[in-house]
Amino acid sequence: MDRIADLAASIALQIPRTGMTVTAVPRLSLFRADRPTVPLPAVYDACLCLIAQGSKHVSLGERNLVYDPAHYLLVSVDLPLVGHVTQASPAAPYLCCKIDIDHAALADLILAEGGRAPKADLPALAVYRSDDDLIDAACRLVRLLDRPESIPALAPLIEREILYRLLTGPHGPALRYMTVADSRLNQVGRAIATIRRGFDQHLRIDDIAAAANMSPSSLHEHFKAVTRMTPLEYQKQLRLQEARRLMLSEGASAGSAGFAVGYESPSQFSREYARLFGAPPKRDIERMQASGDLLTPV
Repeated sequence: MDRIADLAASIALQIPRTGMTVTAVPRLSLFRADRPTVPLPAVYDACLCLIAQGSKHVSLGERNLVYDPAHYLLVSVDLPLVGHVTQASPAAPYLCCKIDIDHAALADLILAEGGRAPKADLPALAVYRSDDDLIDAACRLVRLLDRPESIPALAPLIEREILYRLLTGPHGPALRYMTVADSRLNQVGRAIATIRRGFDQHLRIDDIAAAANMSPSSLHEHFKAVTRMTPLEYQKQLRLQEARRLMLSEGASAGSAGFAVGYESPSQFSREYARLFGAPPKRDIERMQASGDLLTPV
């Protein structure tokens, strides 16, 4: 628990108010909430999430998970989740660090170990009991923010240690399998990357399948098994989340936001937006601005 307390103190020092910070350390983000939040859909990048204080609930379809200081969340591929902070207060805020997985560094580490990657049936989204060594490495990574001159030299070393801890942990087989070029997890990951790059464009299933080196029927089957939605449903969620960000952060109107993310029909945009977020665009944004709820994925 001393390591968790150290991590909490380090995060609180870096982010003293509710919100999120994309830090100077590559792939490291910090989050704070001073009260529980409403459930919010968001796409989580492949990442490790370590909570130093508070707790959070996430769901993927019917799969529901809770993580807290005693448990970390591991996301193997980019997934559309619904999450909300369940335990937080001004006196004991929710504090979390998110470390995005560098796939190139992960592949290099696996190659250095011999490149063995047997098929793994572990889920792409999982919660595991926290490991002291993993927490210690994360704490050292956060503390580098106090010594920015050391970040270029030390951050890659600590990040590599964290990846090693994950590879030798309970989810290691899934991470290894995900990294193999012809594995189903890797192919679904390539399909997801294709959709994310062109989410505002008209995408054909055949083109997504070709990018993933899969047949359209195989893509549909395995994509839904991993993400709990079809490729086009995944694209729709990306569009709606980006439209919400444009309206909330940049003051865009509903019409211009819908057009910017690829919708040609304002009525279709409003209808699908309300289905995902529970209210039409204008009312949803007004509600978010009034409540101050976090629009953060972690």
